[in-house]
Amino acid sequence: MNTKGRSTPRIVCCAIPIARAAGKVLIITSRKRPDFWVLPKGGWEPTDGVLEKAALREAFEEAGVRGKITRFVTTIPTPSATYHFYELDVSDLEHEWLECKERRREWVDFGEAVKRVAWKNELAQGLMLSSLAPRR
Repeated sequence: MNTKGRSTPRIVCCAIPIARAAGKVLIITSRKRPDFWVLPKGGWEPTDGVLEKAALREAFEEAGVRGKITRFVTTIPTPSATYHFYELDVSDLEHEWLECKERRREWVDFGEAVKRVAWKNELAQGLMLSSLAPRR
């Protein structure tokens, strides 16, 4: 198991920022790979309490997003991390935020979001299970 020195997999909370009326998803660039796109995500911290709060914190720090968690989407375990996905209905975008000098953000339609995050399989999987995904 690749836990990168941890005894258990890392707990990662991921927000899927949505402009529901427009049917758009906000994606951001990765800090480690600036030409690659991701969803706002990061490790749960004990001070967060609940997982949803960590997803909100990460969305604010990484994308300057404010809003409300409206739906739990899924949990995806990997050898090194367990990802928890939440839909976040965006109410406001800050013009400046903690990581604004390190990341770009862009509103895209669902299909484009899936395409851009496909390099990170668990992000594409989580997005495909969101309420924006076309019904099969």
